[in-house]
Amino acid sequence: MDHSPRGFTRRRLLQTGAALGGAMLLPGAITHAWAAGSDAPELTTVRVGFIPLTDCAPVIMAALKGFDKKYGISILPSKEASWAAVRDKLVSGELDAAHMLYGMLYGLELGIAGKTHPMANLMTLNQNGQAITLSTDLLEKGVKDAEGLARYVAASAPGTHTFAHTFPTGTHAMWLYYWLAAAGIHPFKDVRTVVVPPPQMVMNMRIGNMVGFCVGEPWNARAINDRVGFTAATSQAVFPDHPEKILGTRAAWVEQHPHTARALVAAVMEAARWIDASPENRRETARVLAKRAWLNTKEQYLTGRMLGEYDNGAGARWQDQHPMRFFNDGEVSFPWHSDGMWFLTQFRRWGLLRSDPDYQAIAARINRNDIWQQAASAVGGIATPSGLLRTSTLMDGSRWDGTRPAEYAARFALSRRGDSA
Repeated sequence: MDHSPRGFTRRRLLQTGAALGGAMLLPGAITHAWAAGSDAPELTTVRVGFIPLTDCAPVIMAALKGFDKKYGISILPSKEASWAAVRDKLVSGELDAAHMLYGMLYGLELGIAGKTHPMANLMTLNQNGQAITLSTDLLEKGVKDAEGLARYVAASAPGTHTFAHTFPTGTHAMWLYYWLAAAGIHPFKDVRTVVVPPPQMVMNMRIGNMVGFCVGEPWNARAINDRVGFTAATSQAVFPDHPEKILGTRAAWVEQHPHTARALVAAVMEAARWIDASPENRRETARVLAKRAWLNTKEQYLTGRMLGEYDNGAGARWQDQHPMRFFNDGEVSFPWHSDGMWFLTQFRRWGLLRSDPDYQAIAARINRNDIWQQAASAVGGIATPSGLLRTSTLMDGSRWDGTRPAEYAARFALSRRGDSA
């Protein structure tokens, strides 16, 4: 994937970058000053919600490795049962911030994932690492890929087969819809879709409630281990180096606690850098996450795919070129405006939005590049990208670069743009 710098457009980011230019040379000094001086975090304890998924790793490791203490805060991870629970506790103020689905936060901002609430994306937690699982029953019937699934679905009445994702405006819904549509399967007309919390996916497939699902790890690997499913596609095969989970919060919380927000991002960013620093750090992270307090599963379900080692459960094995990434020299964590805008184009494509929104303005409002810049300066050694947009090529050959989003949203043959939101 290439990156296309377009120049920063946010005055706040430019001002912040100029103000912190010297500080970037002295990360230790500026961290000490922020922790002890007038710029100290307004809160000493930050409650951060998470769902038991591999990609909550930077939040958990920031707390367990003491990166939070370095920046003057204590992160208290709060294990939640579903994305709806994360949403409700976040907007009510019970949580300060959360490990969130990218599209979920944008949906909240727009009032299509719950009551409208101004939100803030502080950083991206990871890229890649999700998957679409189909049942072993389908495999036994000769369905091995999207093309085979299309033939199988076409032979049945519309709505016969059920697929699950984790939240209506979430990333898993968008990967599932995109993958199905690329094969000619309309996700709202040809099949039925339901919402299932991530830890309940495997059980629901085992008892026959659905023939396919899209979810984060380790639940795809768990389905293979339990012999109830196989990986039909990874999310990175759909959209290489796609944005996935983010560190999200309420816009009002950032305005009330800007120094806490900076400290939180710095701690999580440093944890992300530590995770990606070596295979052994990834193995240690898998060992930790497998424990009961976090994912409550077996280490073996996490380790392989954290290392990019894939076995699809149907005879194929490979070292993935786009594995789950948490840092990648800071490029993963940067709040690319084009990432958020892509989800808006898909909301429009699938009728979740009745008309084209102001794509650029919404992304600029939600993605807090100013906070990211301050945190990156505190951590040190992280280069700021020269623009807010990046370029990607998806599985169907479509090119997304953040420009002309309304045209991009209208280009797809399969959509439900004329339907009510």
